[in-house]
Amino acid sequence: MMGLMRRSVLQPLAAQPRVLAPVSLSLLLAWVASMIALPILLWTVGPGALPWAASVTVILQLGCVLSILTQAWAPLALVRTAATVMAAAWLVEWAGSTGGLLFGEYDYTNLFRPQLAGVPLLIPLAWLMMLPPAWAVAQILTRRTSGFAFLVVSALAFTAWDFFLDPQMVAWGAWVWPQGGSYFGIPWHNFAGWLAVTVLLTSVARPQPLPVRPLLVVYTVTWLLQTIGLGVFWRSPGPALVGFLVMGAFVIRCWQTLRSAPEATQSPSAGR
Repeated sequence: MMGLMRRSVLQPLAAQPRVLAPVSLSLLLAWVASMIALPILLWTVGPGALPWAASVTVILQLGCVLSILTQAWAPLALVRTAATVMAAAWLVEWAGSTGGLLFGEYDYTNLFRPQLAGVPLLIPLAWLMMLPPAWAVAQILTRRTSGFAFLVVSALAFTAWDFFLDPQMVAWGAWVWPQGGSYFGIPWHNFAGWLAVTVLLTSVARPQPLPVRPLLVVYTVTWLLQTIGLGVFWRSPGPALVGFLVMGAFVIRCWQTLRSAPEATQSPSAGR
């Protein structure tokens, strides 16, 4: 069974998308434009623009990711995976923010609304926004969509993003760590929690073979935007440098892998 699964992931397929479809490209460009506009809005409109402007960036990036997945997944599979990820993400965030489980003791502020039981609904959307690109990284590097190696690499690729995200959100006042931490105010066990939760969510979601190149574009653009944003606009050069190195290691390795064996990492589109 595992041998058959491995061959199905590695099997070349001419119809496998290698570039962004027009809808996905339009959403990608709109997302990039919204990220560029965010600091401009804060300078011109003021801090009150932050919650809704940041929410727009998440929604546009999520729309881009979901539109990419429609190129390879049946609608029912996409809906089921999205619902599973969002429900599980909300549950672990609720458990973490109310009981200090997994991530340590932290609290959400009222910056992002609406909220469900104290958890901003934007947070599960952000999990869904970045998990498929992390899965694509893992599929490229492991040539699988299941198994221990795939889970570990997915978790590492996803957690690499948090070296940007957590310091940025703390600086914005989206959540607080009462006891602080040694990584720019973030405790290190938070990252262990991210690893564990990503393994859990990926195991539950059971992602199908992915259109890896378009999703890797999203992962790469996220890396670039976060590096420039934190390093230039948000005046957080430390997290910008760490995120640039950690997340960038996955970006560089993935593109090297695709260039050296472009057919080997492509996967068939399938529903389940």
